Amino acid sequence: QVVLVESGGGLVQTGDSLRLSCPSSARSFSDYAMGWFRQAPGQEREFIGSINRSRGTLYADSVKGRFAVSRDNAKNTVYLQMNNLAPEDTAVYYCAARTSPFISTERDAYNFWGQGTQVTVSS
Repeated sequence: QVVLVESGGGLVQTGDSLRLSCPSSARSFSDYAMGWFRQAPGQEREFIGSINRSRGTLYADSVKGRFAVSRDNAKNTVYLQMNNLAPEDTAVYYCAARTSPFISTERDAYNFWGQGTQVTVSS
């Protein structure tokens, strides 16, 4: 099993920035596409962004221009940089690993999930 542990969440104010980290235990991490999702209370889990093995990225329109996904294969870690946060960004954020080098926006395409980290943005 691949273990993912998100960290870096917290309580921030509108306009603040946060950087989430997600180290992975995957032995083949560099071959995996990695994704970030979020889920607000009562809402479906939604795609935020993803990065492939070559560091190509894809973002949801809701975060494009504000969030950035990156990866450090030497550290087996994927990151989510979040800038200009707003209250509507409040959610539990999850990282996920796909046993494939190709990006997907679909939840079911990912094989392993972290347990999430809470991000709360106050007005």
